[in-house]
Amino acid sequence: MRVFVDTSAFYSLLDRDDANHGQASLTWQQLMVDEVELITSNYVLLETTTLLQNRLGIEAARDFNENMACLTTVCWVDNSLHENALAAVLVANRRRLSLVDCVSFVLCRRLGIDRAFSFDNHFDEQGLLPPYK
Repeated sequence: MRVFVDTSAFYSLLDRDDANHGQASLTWQQLMVDEVELITSNYVLLETTTLLQNRLGIEAARDFNENMACLTTVCWVDNSLHENALAAVLVANRRRLSLVDCVSFVLCRRLGIDRAFSFDNHFDEQGLLPPYK
């Protein structure tokens, strides 16, 4: 099984005060036990690092990059992927749908991934199932 990992999951794992921290921790532990291939994008890594640095500090960003990001396969966004995702954002015409999310959706479709570790409802809307359902 391959699972796409979103910023919302990474953040929930690292912020003990986050409402989804407990569920995120249980899911992460199970993913590690099951040796699931975790996929993310460099856009998600950028977004997560920035969010952690701004909300929790540079040490949290460092911990994420040194101990968690390295457990994922990072798919680097090329021009084609970026342009397709940007077109999706503009066509959707939704204020709260981000370019990073649309990159994630396009990437999942390209790679045939149907499961996402995320607490963002946009992933549900795109038909991406949670890792364990």
